[in-house]
Amino acid sequence: MKTRAVILAGGEGSRLGILTAKRTKPAVPFAGKYRIIDFTLSNCVNSGIFDVMILAQYRPHSLIEHIGAGGPWDLNRDFTGGVRLYTPYKGRGVSDWYLGTADAVQQNFSFIKSNKPEFVLILSGDHVYEMNYDAMIAFHQDHDAQLTMATISVPAAEASRFGIVEVGKDYRVTSFVEKPPAPTSNLVNMGVYIFNLETLDRVLWHDHLDENSSHDFGKDILPRMVAEGARIHAYPYTGYWVDVGTVESYWSAHMQLLPPKPSIDLGDRSWIIHTRTEERPPVRIADNATIRDSMITDGCVIESGCTIENCILSPGVRVLSGAVIRQSVILTDTMIHSGAVIERAIIDKRVSVGENAHVGALVDENAIAMVGKNSQVLPNMVVEAGGIIGADVIPSDYPADTVRQGDYILTKRMPYET
Repeated sequence: MKTRAVILAGGEGSRLGILTAKRTKPAVPFAGKYRIIDFTLSNCVNSGIFDVMILAQYRPHSLIEHIGAGGPWDLNRDFTGGVRLYTPYKGRGVSDWYLGTADAVQQNFSFIKSNKPEFVLILSGDHVYEMNYDAMIAFHQDHDAQLTMATISVPAAEASRFGIVEVGKDYRVTSFVEKPPAPTSNLVNMGVYIFNLETLDRVLWHDHLDENSSHDFGKDILPRMVAEGARIHAYPYTGYWVDVGTVESYWSAHMQLLPPKPSIDLGDRSWIIHTRTEERPPVRIADNATIRDSMITDGCVIESGCTIENCILSPGVRVLSGAVIRQSVILTDTMIHSGAVIERAIIDKRVSVGENAHVGALVDENAIAMVGKNSQVLPNMVVEAGGIIGADVIPSDYPADTVRQGDYILTKRMPYET
């Protein structure tokens, strides 16, 4: 039995706002030291799958740099699989920008079917979860399925965000509807599929020839297969899984890491989440600093008199004397100057928050302040809950010293790519 994993990592992730202004969604940092795609990649290698293809499209530079040759995941292999990353290219009528998830797989199918894997495991690169794919493959074989899709039950209020699955006897899928406004079930599609190779080849080619198709697995492939009576089974997954596709879900998923018994145990040595670790010195915490229920990553410096509560700090964050940070996610190499207050906020990489600035507030549970990559927040500036500062913003870009809720400050300069 040979399984080839195909990770769909081309998503623009527009609902994540400034976090995906300069990077694809799977490359967005998560939980201090990781990227979102690390969870899917680690699931593969922890499940004994070392033959991995990554299909990227939107702003892949951070992703390509992060993956490299695949060493951190033991995927730097030449003869026994390894990781390969494919981006769209212009050819003589047979290739173009990916039109949808199914089209991305179809355009690369000649690579996917090389060496004739028995099964193709198709995965989303933008979900946070831990799953043993080997158990799902065994389920697929036991049920003699043509397609097995992983499913999970979600709160009924959230179900309309997902593809809705209904099952009959022996987990046979009887209905699938992509993101209906009034779901008839709270059993949803996780975006994890196991196809028999010949089945995938047939349905992709049929979809490719359909001029009315949007060439998407959820919108086109799955409903058509159900209607045709294909042997589709739902694999019941009961562990932790979250689609961090919105600002609110991204922030909430971080906060769920902080209780004494977190929603997902990143310290589980039996299921290690691998990543490309930066060479950083140990954390330094000065006298009289107060840190509660937080995760502090290598290279951070916390000066005297600081207060950090319910926060996640990525590598190299510096918090200068007297600054206060609560319920916030601070990304790599950001500088928080003395006296600044940050509450319920997401601050991207290499941001400078000036002295005595106030970003965000705890008063509005639904409003998260955000500051984009490489931007500067002026001393004494107020960024209200729900205020947004884009990437590369400098002092001359601000029309006033207060960013109101609902404001979105953009740079007036040509942004640079880093």
